[in-house]
Amino acid sequence: MFKKIVEDLLQTALDERKDLFLIDFSLSGDNAVKIVIDGDNGVLVEDCMFISRAIEHNIDREEHDYSLEVLSSGAASPLVLPRQYHKHIGRNLEIKTLEGKNLEGELTEVHDEEVVLSWKAREPKPVGKGKVTVVKTATVAFSNIKEAKVKIKF
Repeated sequence: MFKKIVEDLLQTALDERKDLFLIDFSLSGDNAVKIVIDGDNGVLVEDCMFISRAIEHNIDREEHDYSLEVLSSGAASPLVLPRQYHKHIGRNLEIKTLEGKNLEGELTEVHDEEVVLSWKAREPKPVGKGKVTVVKTATVAFSNIKEAKVKIKF
């Protein structure tokens, strides 16, 4: 019953803020609620506060004993929803496929069912000695992605 109340309040808040979306929701046995959100334009502290208040202000603490934690999906967290990829166009991603292949490159396109990565590689010249730089691309279906992470450069 408590879980349903929290889910309904969370959904109402997310319906009000269409730019935010749910990544993870968990409720432990001792009523510890953990909510992880992301946004089309990133997530600010104020966004987490908005979700937190939408839940806290509508549940009676006298009736339910709980703790609430609202977090943003971290920079090092894997991308889990296709919606998350759009804001990372132009950034470098590392993708592990279900076949065990590792790809790393710039996210250049995001489509309904797949993403496109591109990167530069040095290959032998077709004729003569030496190497030439070529641009390679790979198209990966969302259904074939085991894990995808944004590569952060410092």
